[in-house]
Amino acid sequence: MNLILQGTSTDRATIERIGAMAEAKNIVAIHANAFRCEDISYSDEIQAQIEAESHTARLDAAFVPPNLALNDFKLIAMDMDSTLITIECIDEIADMQGLKPQVAAITEAAMRGEIAFRDSLTRRVALLAGLDASALQRVYDERLQLSMGAEPMLAAIKAAGLKTLLVSGGFTFFTDRMKTRLGLDVAHSNVLEIIDGKLTGRVVGGIVDAEEKKATLERTCAALDITPAEAIVMGDGANDLQMMGIAGLSVAFRAKPIVRAQADVALNFVGLDGILSLFG
Repeated sequence: MNLILQGTSTDRATIERIGAMAEAKNIVAIHANAFRCEDISYSDEIQAQIEAESHTARLDAAFVPPNLALNDFKLIAMDMDSTLITIECIDEIADMQGLKPQVAAITEAAMRGEIAFRDSLTRRVALLAGLDASALQRVYDERLQLSMGAEPMLAAIKAAGLKTLLVSGGFTFFTDRMKTRLGLDVAHSNVLEIIDGKLTGRVVGGIVDAEEKKATLERTCAALDITPAEAIVMGDGANDLQMMGIAGLSVAFRAKPIVRAQADVALNFVGLDGILSLFG
């Protein structure tokens, strides 16, 4: 087993101290702020100690097999809101109605797994009824930003030949634009109903909840003639857990505790391109 330690800034003394806790045989710099501690001693107790120490030092710690390679995978599937991008689009749309606090509270509870996603989305979208559809473009133009490291991560993923899937409990208005802007292969999300230029407060068709996210991953893998074990899945909320659970590698990005606890790797400090340090 290898231990990958990385942060937005690092201190070699801290890296060596944490590496010593794992009895690393060797420590190799991957780049200025990422290090691979090789051939470590591993146990659940050691993992818990290292994760706690790393978090205090604002480092992400990942335990990976030494032969893990990016070309072991054929697909990367990503959540959109608060994963590929920094915002929750529905919260920002609600802000145009003066309802961001109410909607954001429901969003947060759903992402923590306290409210069923399907119910939470229905409740939140209903609060948007009557809003001029131009608000969607304003959110895209004025508030939507890519998460740190998104573009270098996608460039490396594509160069390695992986396909890309954006699967979101958000809305096609945003996922379609992100698909075009970033050159993604597949995007799937919810359709907001708009009549006479106004949001009706309803979603057209089925809701992309946890079960549909998992099913979308399975359909995409089948179309590519691969298995979910050949997919990397990145997400942050409870509605990502089902698709993360069948992936070959699951990555929690700036995620809720329930997601961090179940993911193979958690990135709390570095950007999305932090996944690249995991591979030999």
